[in-house]
Amino acid sequence: MGNTVAREDFEWVYTDQPHADRRKEILAKHPEIKTLMKPDYNLIWVVLLMVLAQLTAFYLVKDLDWKWVVFWSYVFGSCISHSMTLAIHEISHNSAFGNGRAMWNRWYGIFANLPLGLPYSISFKRYHMDHHRYLGGDGIDVDIPTNFEGWFFCTRFRKFIWIVLQPFFYAIRPLCINPKPISKLEIINLLAQLIFDVVIYNLWGVKSIFYMLAGSLLGLGLHPISGHFIAEHYMFLKGHETYSYYGPLNLLTFNVGYHNEHHDFPNIPGKSLPLVSSI
Repeated sequence: MGNTVAREDFEWVYTDQPHADRRKEILAKHPEIKTLMKPDYNLIWVVLLMVLAQLTAFYLVKDLDWKWVVFWSYVFGSCISHSMTLAIHEISHNSAFGNGRAMWNRWYGIFANLPLGLPYSISFKRYHMDHHRYLGGDGIDVDIPTNFEGWFFCTRFRKFIWIVLQPFFYAIRPLCINPKPISKLEIINLLAQLIFDVVIYNLWGVKSIFYMLAGSLLGLGLHPISGHFIAEHYMFLKGHETYSYYGPLNLLTFNVGYHNEHHDFPNIPGKSLPLVSSI
């Protein structure tokens, strides 16, 4: 990409949400895909293991030198934290317990949120559903960068800063574009997270808290796995607003790279998206 982006380089797309039409066409030709629309119960155990892995890490870093706390925050903690945000993404689609037990998914999302350090799960669920219903909708889809972001972060250095600050933009963008009243579940998510953070601090001290928070912020910012944030809806091919990545990082991200497939069939767990692709 060049150093600058001019206004004429942008293009508005006025077509309806394309994935609904694609879904109908694909199901008409391949009705067997409906058999994949079921929960992935393995997700429950994978999330549990990731939580236990982070609890173990919180304990192990408590007496390390600060340089090693920072090192392991980026090398290990950031990978687990980023992967956990995508597990929460799966849970937001009720992939853990199924649509018939929606609240079980909400509670499990709050549990999965704990090692991230900041409350995220419930709010993500509320806004992410809008992303699927109104993909690219101005003022509704908060996953898409704002006009200001597209205008201001137009040089290589500013794009670098934008990548570093991605967690900040993901947190602040909903409040600026499409603020929603705080729900009871969001309050519960916040209180559960605060209690967990206080317990970790009292048990193992400030280095464990730093590892937890730094891993989450670094893992969602300047990190190789974070490339999917850009790739998912960058218009690589004119007229196509969703893009799929089929490389090895899908092993760490619950196949979020299969993004066309995910938007076509958001009720199919990430585990089964390669099957959708092959069909």
